[in-house]
Amino acid sequence: MHVLHQPPRLFQINATRWRLASLLAACDWLRLRSRSGLSRLLRQLRISLKAARAHVHSPDANYVAKLRDIHHLAQQPQPATEGVLMFADEFTFFRQPGRAPAYEQMGPAQRLAELGFSKNRTWRVTAALNAWTGQVSFLDAGQISVGRLVAFYQQVRDQYPTSSSIFWVEDNWPLHFHPNVLAALQPQTIVWPLPRPASWSGPVGRVKRLNLPLRLLPLPTYASWTNPIEKLWRWLRQDLLHNHSFGDDWDGLRQAVRDWLKQFSTGSPELLRYTGLADPTRLYRSLFMT
Repeated sequence: MHVLHQPPRLFQINATRWRLASLLAACDWLRLRSRSGLSRLLRQLRISLKAARAHVHSPDANYVAKLRDIHHLAQQPQPATEGVLMFADEFTFFRQPGRAPAYEQMGPAQRLAELGFSKNRTWRVTAALNAWTGQVSFLDAGQISVGRLVAFYQQVRDQYPTSSSIFWVEDNWPLHFHPNVLAALQPQTIVWPLPRPASWSGPVGRVKRLNLPLRLLPLPTYASWTNPIEKLWRWLRQDLLHNHSFGDDWDGLRQAVRDWLKQFSTGSPELLRYTGLADPTRLYRSLFMT
């Protein structure tokens, strides 16, 4: 198994996958003479060909350190006024329905995802999930700009007026760290490198200096699985966006998404269980091992 988990190139074999012949060459210590003999041995060892599973890993050298900081906050009991922990993200949905399995009579009949006659369109949602209550805050628009991000931050601040700090966990989309966005917040103490273009040297144009108490906590780079709110989007797809019948009712689809998100406006223990936040220690133990 140690050999099988190494790339063949490390054994001077010009291939990306192991075959019986190359295994024979690399494992000469087995003292086997034929591929059929090696095949029988593999069966005895319960080693067989298996389909590969797509896997993405984070290249972030600070992966564990970033998650450790977030885990420390997530496992704390919810304070009354001191702070709140939010997991934030953006989501795009389409006018045309996604396709997913649905119950149908056995045989050749299939369930249909009915497409609308109008061209496909997109709509954006930015949302934040309270890690302690399951309350969801959101704002939707045709696109998410610096101005809309700041407006959303103001909206969340108004929802938590007594919180001295709103710990804001989000991915590394550069717009999250635009100088005009940071200007609307209290001074940040982010110790990790920020993914910003060199041309973003400072705020430009009309800037809102609101002194909002958001403390930005960047997630590991290219690691969407570390953000529990991603499971909210999966639930939304499963409940509403797959096989939907709003192909020719764009306004109706957008309103249906808003109504679906509003069901979590006062918190949801069920959503906490679904996202894994009901047991943060167990959740982050699995993330540290990813």
